[in-house]
Amino acid sequence: MSVCPKRRGTYVLFLNFLSDFSSDIGALGHIDLPAGQYCYVGSAMGGLEHRLDRHLSKEKKIRWHIDRLTIVADSMEAFVSYPDPVPECELARIAEDSGCIPVCHGFGCSDCRCGTHLFSVPSDAKSALLKNAALEAYGQSFFTL
Repeated sequence: MSVCPKRRGTYVLFLNFLSDFSSDIGALGHIDLPAGQYCYVGSAMGGLEHRLDRHLSKEKKIRWHIDRLTIVADSMEAFVSYPDPVPECELARIAEDSGCIPVCHGFGCSDCRCGTHLFSVPSDAKSALLKNAALEAYGQSFFTL
C-alpha cells in the first residue's frame, strides 16, 4: 500500500467582505476592517490540501487568527506557492511590494518577525502579487455570493 506524501507549501488566501468586519481577534484585541478584499499569507508544511480546505470551510473550531475572518467572509479564493514554495515571510514581503497594504499588526505572524501576514488588497495589487510570487490557483474556492 502506498501513501501519498503531503504537499508542503505556502499560500495566499484572498477574502472578500461585502460589509465592514468588526470583531475581537483573540490576544490581538478588537479589529475593524472596512468592506473590501484582503489577503492572508500562510504556510502549510503539514499539508496544503488539509490547511486550505480547512480555511475554505465555514464550519470549524476557531484555532487561528484567520479563522475569525474565514467563517464570515463573503467569498474566498486560495493560491499556492508549490512545488518550490516561496518562504512565508518572503511571500508577505512580496505582497507588500506588490501594493498590498498591511493591516492588523501581529496578525498571523506570532512565530516570526513580520509586522503582519494580513493585507488589504487594492484593485491592481492582486494580479501583481500573483505574478510576482508565481502563485497558482488552488483547486477549490468558496463563494457565497
